[in-house]
Amino acid sequence: MTHSEKHRSHRIGWLRAAVLGANDGIVSTASLIIGFAAANAGLENILLAGVAGLVAGAMSMAAGEYVSVSSQSDTEHADIALEKRSLDEDYDSELAELADIYEARGLDAELAKQVAEGLMAHDALGAHVRDDIGIPDNNSAQPIQAAFFSAVTFSVGAALPLLIAYLGPPQQLILPVAAASLIFLALLGALAARAGGASMMKGALRVTFWGAFAMLLTAAVGQLFGVTA
Repeated sequence: MTHSEKHRSHRIGWLRAAVLGANDGIVSTASLIIGFAAANAGLENILLAGVAGLVAGAMSMAAGEYVSVSSQSDTEHADIALEKRSLDEDYDSELAELADIYEARGLDAELAKQVAEGLMAHDALGAHVRDDIGIPDNNSAQPIQAAFFSAVTFSVGAALPLLIAYLGPPQQLILPVAAASLIFLALLGALAARAGGASMMKGALRVTFWGAFAMLLTAAVGQLFGVTA
């Protein structure tokens, strides 16, 4: 019999950026629309604010993801360069260090040394990057990928409540936009959880709760500072 396991940790980088972008797009744009509607703004102003929020939000998400993940990537590359220099200057100490790591994980001293010697003979730097620094082979920082997924998914998420506002009744936007956005958020949370192998119900409830909370607060602000229609 063959034993096959479907792991999903390799999806963490793009999945996190995609879910964050789509969630932020739905919540921020829906909240913006609801806040303006609660303030009795006209439909044209509401849609203009929503489109402006979509463009600004997508660019902000892309820039923010790129900068933050680039910082992570810079740190990883600096650590790798330091590890490479250490291997060039004191190979034996690095071998002992790796053996100590494996011994701490449960191997006896002799076996830990043999494993360290075998791995370092095959790929010394790779072994230390994985087991000393702690950077997995399939999970290094990718700034461009994170920026792209965040911008695209934010735009898609933001377009959904905008479309509902455009097609909905001009004088009664709050309820349809809020209801549709919460449905979108629940679906997003469930799909993201499924992609990550987690509970779909938990994922759906988590994003729906915080989305509803954000919309409620924005509606209250709009009502508080609203204008007479």
